[in-house]
Amino acid sequence: MKFSTIKLVLTAGVLTLTLPACEKQLEEYNPSGLTAETVYTTPAGFETLVNAAYSHTRWWYGKEDGFSASEMGTDLWLRGGGDVNPDLTDYTTLQGSSRALESLWGKLYAAVNLCNAGINRIGQSGMTDAQKKTREGELRFLRAFYYWHIVETWGGVHFTTEETTSVQTTANRTPVETFYNQIFEDLNIAVANLPNTTTEYGRVTKPAAEAFLAKMHLTRGQNKEAADLAEKVISGYNFALQARYADLWSMTNLENREVVWAVNYSKELSLNDRRDDVLYPDGHPRGGNNGHLLWMMKYDDRPGMVRDIANGRPFNRFMPSRYLLDLFDETKDSRYAASFRTLWLANTVVAGKLAVNDTAIIATKKVIPAARRTNKNYFVVDRNDIYNPNGTGKNRLQYVCLRKFDDPTRPTIAEEQSARDAYVIRLADVYLMAAEANFKLGNLSKAVTQINAVRERAAVSGKVADMRITASNLSLDFILDERARELAGEQLRWFDLKRTGKLLERVRAHNPEAGAATGIKDFHTVRPIPQRQLDAITNKSEFVQNPDYR
Repeated sequence: MKFSTIKLVLTAGVLTLTLPACEKQLEEYNPSGLTAETVYTTPAGFETLVNAAYSHTRWWYGKEDGFSASEMGTDLWLRGGGDVNPDLTDYTTLQGSSRALESLWGKLYAAVNLCNAGINRIGQSGMTDAQKKTREGELRFLRAFYYWHIVETWGGVHFTTEETTSVQTTANRTPVETFYNQIFEDLNIAVANLPNTTTEYGRVTKPAAEAFLAKMHLTRGQNKEAADLAEKVISGYNFALQARYADLWSMTNLENREVVWAVNYSKELSLNDRRDDVLYPDGHPRGGNNGHLLWMMKYDDRPGMVRDIANGRPFNRFMPSRYLLDLFDETKDSRYAASFRTLWLANTVVAGKLAVNDTAIIATKKVIPAARRTNKNYFVVDRNDIYNPNGTGKNRLQYVCLRKFDDPTRPTIAEEQSARDAYVIRLADVYLMAAEANFKLGNLSKAVTQINAVRERAAVSGKVADMRITASNLSLDFILDERARELAGEQLRWFDLKRTGKLLERVRAHNPEAGAATGIKDFHTVRPIPQRQLDAITNKSEFVQNPDYR
């Protein structure tokens, strides 16, 4: 479902919303000024609510704050020179004042409120019974999806299944178990209601709901249910791993058979709602995927290099940890070359030194001896230039860069938006979930087969046998390492480490900045509640900050 933007302003204290429509199938509908009771009792009006519920996924997936909340503060990443959320990257100043967490909190609860409204009003929507069944399945999935982000990020915070139609001055503290009971109820209804496929790319389907339900079972230690559902998604539908790992990241191959569900962005960038100061007065931009900006190093101040579309706009927010780079054996694993950029070719002439397409920059995780650098016309930044001996960042401007989200199809050099879809669930993730569940169940043979399916696809030509593992290789840490090699940067890592109970251990072991004495503490397994939320409520003695934050 490629979204364009339409507006719906509701009276009677209902939230003001930006609502998407599908550029391929869905009709745009603009009943501005009408009440919810009028709008949501027509099929076209109700569709605007459902589409709006989808649109809030764009606040997290493919967006800087979402990357900070889901990838930073783990074993895989350090802050680059341009990081704007160092509190989430290093933990040292993480408090309720976090701008990123405040923004995400507000958008997630707005999304839940839309889902609550739709689920409770669908009986009056005027849709056919078949339409009601499908749209309720979508809304149930989305509510579960948003509540999972909330409960894993903040713990047992505010919970409701009722629509809020006026200003609320109180909040409740609800046990984590209550959240998960609702998540499972919603996902079971979604699985029962949703179709196997959709002609509107981006809408959730039955296998997507099953895959997410498998992850919820895995999160709650229900490994048999997780394994069964994940294996059903693997074998019961028309999904397939891409032949080459690198193919996943081509801008011409975004809608491929490995994608179980994606948050999509329009190729017509104006349809991605770049900014709306009326409907979103906090000034935070939505718009297209901005992942392409965040991982790119500062290359355009080196000889032979000027900023261009092909090389990207370098915000240098995040850089890989030395630990992440060392997880790859690039002589047999193609994922290193497909995931990371290490070479820049000159795009301008340097008289007497560089011609266009000569090597201009090499960034490498290896150590390059001084003798090999002598009389070279290109710039080299090696392991010892990038990292201090203890693995902390030494050069936060030039380093090996994650390249998965690059977009050379942007129309201009300065363009911040990308039409790249954000993969939320892809088949390789489902294989690895199944393997994790089977490992915990003691089904080692199954786990090995499932991991090897992912590793064989990733093999360099002629190295398939070298990529295969045996049961003797298996451990929970190995599975997490494999998830890092396959899924680094895909907005899963913080949740993976928390789910497996490994967040504190692995950050302390492998991230010398976030794991330092001033960094991660035991209470950081949940994030601080935004202080503005705490200031706004009247029952302050009941709804308090998460422990040890202030």
